[in-house]
Amino acid sequence: MEQLIFQQLRNELINGSIKKGHPFKFFTLGTVSGKTPALRTVVLRKTHADLRLVFYTDKRSKKVNQLLSNNQVASVFYHPKKLLQLQITGEANIITDPESISTIWKTIPSHSKKDYTTASAPGSQIKNPDDVEYLSSNHHFCMVEIVPHTIEYLRLKRPNHIRVRFERTQEQWQGQFLVP
Repeated sequence: MEQLIFQQLRNELINGSIKKGHPFKFFTLGTVSGKTPALRTVVLRKTHADLRLVFYTDKRSKKVNQLLSNNQVASVFYHPKKLLQLQITGEANIITDPESISTIWKTIPSHSKKDYTTASAPGSQIKNPDDVEYLSSNHHFCMVEIVPHTIEYLRLKRPNHIRVRFERTQEQWQGQFLVP
């Protein structure tokens, strides 16, 4: 039964990265800032077959600096119609390969490229939202890949909720039922 549940969670993560409107498209990412947790919503851009997850960001963002100091992350995905929650822990790696960056950058729609071309770093103070300046020939786009170590699946249903913790051992995932 654990393998069936694992296949279901894998399908949900893949669908989250490819299906418009899927609840897993947006997820909460937790990093560490000194001794303080930092949370934000990011967009799931790709789910690899081995469940590595990819999101895009500005390389000047606070999350990138936090990941350079401590690459351990936690994330939460929630599907309200299925009452399904996934908690994923792992390590995040900043993708720096110029060829990979260039290949993906070419596929990003023009209106979305604006998000990575601000003259000032994200979080910089401005007096007015109209004061944001954009670069015309440079960008600060980067990709982050999460390599999951554990995935906790929680499905709220009757008569019994189902909770399973999956851990990666070498290249395989092992599941263990937990009290919900």
